Amino acid sequence: MKIKAGLAILCVTIFTSVMTVAQEPVQNIDKDKHPNLATAQKLIAEANSYIVTAQKDNKYDMKGNASKARQLLVEASAELKQAAETANAATPQKK
Repeated sequence: MKIKAGLAILCVTIFTSVMTVAQEPVQNIDKDKHPNLATAQKLIAEANSYIVTAQKDNKYDMKGNASKARQLLVEASAELKQAAETANAATPQKK
């Protein structure tokens, strides 16, 4: 029974680690069309990089808070992309 519980905890830990590593904020906003949103997205990526460094410096012992912050940065980056796409849709196309 203890072995099964230990394996379950190990599997969850590995899965969470893989998901965190796989999820990185992307920079996919056209800086020519939306320079402010693109800059915000760039700063999100930089913040993520600092969090990764902090995690390594603290041997990943941050009780999941840094991982949660990184996930929120991924979500923030995606929201900025949605904002850019919404602005694009609202702008009349030149012919």
